[in-house]
Amino acid sequence: ALSRGRIVRVPKGPLIRVVGTEVAIPCSVSDYDGPSEQNFDWEFSREADFVRIVSTWDSTFTSEEYQKRVGRGDIKLRRSSNDAVELVIRNIQPADQGRYKCSTPSTDATVQGNYDAEVQVKVISDGLSVSGSKARSSTSLRLSEGDSFKLRCSAITTSPEHTHLHVTWQLRSSGSSWRDILSLTHEGKFQPGPGYEERYRSGDVRLDTGANDTYRLSMSQASSADGGAYRCLVSEWVRGADGSWQKIQEKSVEIATVSIQRTDVVISTSNMSVTERDSLDLTCNITTDRSGIFQAEVMWYFSASPDDTLSDAQLLLSMDHDSVVSDSTLISLSHVDRNSYRLLVRDVDVEDSGYYFCEAAIWVPLHNGSWHKVVERTSAPVSVVVTALEPDYDVFLNASKTPKFSDDPTELNCRITNVQDTEANIRFTVSWYYRQHLPGDDVVAEELLASMDADWTLLPGDRGRERIQNGEIIFYKKSADTFNMRIQWTSESDRGDYFCVISAWSRHRNNSWVKSKDVTSTPVYVFWATQDYTLTVEAVKLKPFFVAGHTFEMTCKVSSKNIKTPRYSVLITAEKPLTDQSNPNGTTRIISLNQDSVVRLEDWTDQTRVDGVVLEKVQENEFRYRMYQTQISDAGLYRCVVTAWSPGGGGMWREAVNGLSNPIQIDFQTSGPVFNVSVHSDNPTIYQGEVADLLCIITTEGMPLEPDDMSFDVSWFAVRSFALDREPILLASLDRRGIVTQGRRNGSSDLSLERISPLEFRLRVHGCEDHDFGNHYCVVTPWVRSATGVWQREPDIKAKPIFLSVKMDVLNAFKYPLLIGIGLATVIGLLSCLIGYCSSRWCCKKEVQETRRERRRLMSMEMD
Repeated sequence: ALSRGRIVRVPKGPLIRVVGTEVAIPCSVSDYDGPSEQNFDWEFSREADFVRIVSTWDSTFTSEEYQKRVGRGDIKLRRSSNDAVELVIRNIQPADQGRYKCSTPSTDATVQGNYDAEVQVKVISDGLSVSGSKARSSTSLRLSEGDSFKLRCSAITTSPEHTHLHVTWQLRSSGSSWRDILSLTHEGKFQPGPGYEERYRSGDVRLDTGANDTYRLSMSQASSADGGAYRCLVSEWVRGADGSWQKIQEKSVEIATVSIQRTDVVISTSNMSVTERDSLDLTCNITTDRSGIFQAEVMWYFSASPDDTLSDAQLLLSMDHDSVVSDSTLISLSHVDRNSYRLLVRDVDVEDSGYYFCEAAIWVPLHNGSWHKVVERTSAPVSVVVTALEPDYDVFLNASKTPKFSDDPTELNCRITNVQDTEANIRFTVSWYYRQHLPGDDVVAEELLASMDADWTLLPGDRGRERIQNGEIIFYKKSADTFNMRIQWTSESDRGDYFCVISAWSRHRNNSWVKSKDVTSTPVYVFWATQDYTLTVEAVKLKPFFVAGHTFEMTCKVSSKNIKTPRYSVLITAEKPLTDQSNPNGTTRIISLNQDSVVRLEDWTDQTRVDGVVLEKVQENEFRYRMYQTQISDAGLYRCVVTAWSPGGGGMWREAVNGLSNPIQIDFQTSGPVFNVSVHSDNPTIYQGEVADLLCIITTEGMPLEPDDMSFDVSWFAVRSFALDREPILLASLDRRGIVTQGRRNGSSDLSLERISPLEFRLRVHGCEDHDFGNHYCVVTPWVRSATGVWQREPDIKAKPIFLSVKMDVLNAFKYPLLIGIGLATVIGLLSCLIGYCSSRWCCKKEVQETRRERRRLMSMEMD
């Protein structure tokens, strides 16, 4: 096994260094015990014995020979880590050539490994020489942007060792440090500096070698960033014993100072304002100190925003370096002098407002006769505002027709006056507005009624859209300078301020119309004095006393105020007693007559008296109501509900006000019998499939009547709940003529309704189901024949409900399924037995043959 121990390392020698340079010899230790920070001793030997140089822990370690150099700092130790130091020798001399030994005092528990290491240092003479061209230390170059220049330096070495040179061209601008441009490394590779990679690949930056060990830097397309001091930095490299490259010295020389004159492109005019139809004159100046032959390429751009790029801007005109100008009708580009180019835009328009800038490129001729672009610049944008030619005019609004009453017409005239400075390319349109008129200083936003676009197309606003489409509001142009608005039927909602806005439109070069000016008129207040509508209705009973069977007659007289040419519609209503089951709400609409004298039956449902009610118009404001053969059930309060109508727009009628008359009472004083109704069932709880019997029993009190003088309408109802909180369902009804009517049913049960005695009616539910449960009751309408032979209808009577409960018969429900199941099980069992018997009898029978056994005696062993 290999044993571990302390290892002291120094570089593999020999180390070749140049006289006069600074030498740093590293030494490190590893695999040691003890404290992490280790101490080091350095010794030197030219031939045999070692002389102590310096130590990290013992100040008395240095020999007398080296004390002065160590004291001056020419020789010192530089600790790089706890286990590594460097021996630094400044201005090394040939006497310092020899062997250097690095030792480490032991801190290990056992002595293992090596505690010192030696390296050979060889000092050679300085043979590197670096200089500028023609031995000039530095030159000054003054160039224009886009020019090319070349710089040269010479580097040679006479070192006895095999060394390589590393040449780097560097630039230092004002206020900055040196930065690399391009290098030819000691390995023979070209290496561009940061920021010069693209120019190196394009060939604008090159480094060439020439005769007499010269190195030439070539720069093309010079920019302002290329100005500054240039130097040639040369370092000498040698390959060490371990195969790595080591830099042994470095020298530099400043070659030249280069200044680059920037080429600027500016527009001589600052931000300007131009009146419409005038000409716009802009000049693009190119500032350059270039004295040779060159040509400029100029392009003018237009943009709506100063932040737009060239790709977003619009190219107006261009002139290439051969002075060829692109074609345009209203825009021209001319060459004023060597460095000035003029843009002229004739007959400017409002659309020409924006930002103008020019882009210029400088082209120089090459030796082969072609042209080469050396620089390109873009000017700052110039803001140009084109002021529109606004015509001068006034607007006057007046009302030629004003309403006196609601639904009268209103007509407004909007006239253009005092027109000045107008051209043939000016067009006028109008917009109409409405604003609610409020007292005081309250402000209400205006609402657009309608407007016109530049083509005189009418555009309705939200407020008047439907009325304009229906022709209730009309807009037209009466003359060249007058616009009109007419409201056919003015309503209360049309009261307010009206004003018009006249817009002037100018036609541009592309035949488009652009609004240039708006002038608003003084508002006109549309109003008429009105009073509240008044409507009075009086009902009069023509016959104060009458009995059942006679004709009831009443008149309704109407009077109104502040209504223009009114017409009336009349509705007759009756308020029945709450005991009347035909109308639980109490009010019945009987018959009506509208404003066009059309009569209509409303809620009158007595089919036997379809012609029993009449409503007619006696006079313009008087109406008469008749009811023939009155019944006891007609008792109640009768009123006239009158609605006044006034003429509206388009021949329509508009509701103005409603009125209600005083009540007229119909009350019959009778001494007839009093009827009572009850529901009875002998068995209110039944099973499914049985028959439920329900009896509706009528009893009388007071004056007895013959059975032939009484008749009844009987209706049966059911409420499918326990608490009577659902709508009742009609089951069946029997009128006094004996006609039975059944309601719609979803179940399989059936109903029958019959009269079993003059005062008893029976309802039967056959084959009851579970959904037949609930509260059941009957409603009876008695009819009594008077002494005159007229049948009178009495108020409806409702019986107290009885609850019918339907149960399920468990025995009957399971009787048939059990019998069917037992029968099927018996049949299947017998069939199984039969199949088994047959199978065993015929299918599984086998003949067994008994084998014959031979009877032989066994032979004795002795005989065998």
